[in-house]
Amino acid sequence: MTTRRAVLGAGAALLASSQAFAAPTYPKIGRIRRLSPELDAIIDANAPIEQIADGIKWAEGPTWVWEGKYLLFSDVPGNVMHRWDAKSGKTDFLRPSGYDGPPTKIFREAGTNGAIISLAGELLAADCGNRGIAKIDLATKKKTILAGTYKGKKFNSPNDLVEVRDGPLRGSLYFTDPPYGLEGGDASPAKEMPFNGVYLLRPNGEVALVDDKLSFPNGVGLSPDGKRLYVAISDPKRPVIMAYDLGVDGLPTSSKVFFDASDLLKAGGPGLPDGMKVDVKGRLFASGPGGILILTPEAKLLGVIETGGPAANCTFGEDGKTLFITSNHVVAKVRTKTSGLAW
Repeated sequence: MTTRRAVLGAGAALLASSQAFAAPTYPKIGRIRRLSPELDAIIDANAPIEQIADGIKWAEGPTWVWEGKYLLFSDVPGNVMHRWDAKSGKTDFLRPSGYDGPPTKIFREAGTNGAIISLAGELLAADCGNRGIAKIDLATKKKTILAGTYKGKKFNSPNDLVEVRDGPLRGSLYFTDPPYGLEGGDASPAKEMPFNGVYLLRPNGEVALVDDKLSFPNGVGLSPDGKRLYVAISDPKRPVIMAYDLGVDGLPTSSKVFFDASDLLKAGGPGLPDGMKVDVKGRLFASGPGGILILTPEAKLLGVIETGGPAANCTFGEDGKTLFITSNHVVAKVRTKTSGLAW
């Protein structure tokens, strides 16, 4: 009898231990809309979209920290950067993430927005509240502003960024600067720039203007060879993704509309062109009306990852084949068959 009890007790303890370390289950949301058979090589149209976090005012800036194996993302109007992993769930990483001064009515969104882990393993963020591009120490949370002005004028509210991975411009950053973080947007009295720009920040700290003719530049991405820059325009009157061919100095030699999302918007898809990531084949996973648009380098729309609400941004993480999506008040993930460019 004693032996039997001991065996049963050991079995119960083993079961409890296995349950304690069992992977959590998450609510399923949305669907994947397959528009071309080419999608099948990229993602299973039946793959579940899992909601891993909620309770966020506006989720943005997802970035995977490879060494720590956790996700960071921002609540921009909430002025907090969150941390997520499967064991601990959503916790605070940095509060406030952006502006940390005395109360002010200047900002509509005072937190950090787009973020990346650089080639050097550093956290870099578009800091709306501090109106600059920031480097944040992952261990100490110490923040350093890498760029805050252009020709003596403060940026509006930097929104998203991408790093040049190879060549003579390696380590340079392209970033966008719309007015979304400022209360009143373009009409804000705190707005010093006469335009909403796209910029190139070189490793030596020099800032070069890429484009000053866009209404609301937002998400940015680079082709695998670094020769094409993509910029999303979050303008309901002109919801497009632009493509720029880049010269050896990193500045455009030509530009064109890469993808026009007007029809998707007219069809009622929630959201606008916003953040994006590029996979190893040069395909775009880009926020747009309806969710995350999956586009070939030739701008063919293969499918849409629909979360049920407007998607703000996405990033690849875990083994490189999990796509994390920030969508309104939630964060979700879905498995893919492709890897992100960073992998």
